[in-house]
Amino acid sequence: MAEGFARAHGSDVLTAQSAGLAPAIAVAPLTQKVMREKNIDLGGLCPKSLNMVEGEVDLVINMSGYPAPLGIDARVEEWTVHDPIGESEEIFRQVRDEIEQRVLRLISSMRTRKPPQSADLAPRSADGVKP
Repeated sequence: MAEGFARAHGSDVLTAQSAGLAPAIAVAPLTQKVMREKNIDLGGLCPKSLNMVEGEVDLVINMSGYPAPLGIDARVEEWTVHDPIGESEEIFRQVRDEIEQRVLRLISSMRTRKPPQSADLAPRSADGVKP
């Protein structure tokens, strides 16, 4: 769900990849259904293992309920989110809406970060003074 929301709402500030401690071969049908209600198609997405993540990672959102594995070379943010597997459709919707709000807050915080100013990027002399 988080990857779907991140791709739909934040592709201008992030590249989302879903990975986890328990990879799956498919997304649960009820997850797909409640996400389609938000006009997000998860077709082709599935949680892969952590070693299948491509490229450099700046931030890991851990929603597993377990400590993040050692050796992750990125900031880890823990989100306590109920796992809806085996629950009712209404619980899936509640979890979906909670994840959506968390992802939207993350995207908003990324958009409001002040980018480096060109003056900050100017070369400095050996004494640290900008020419």
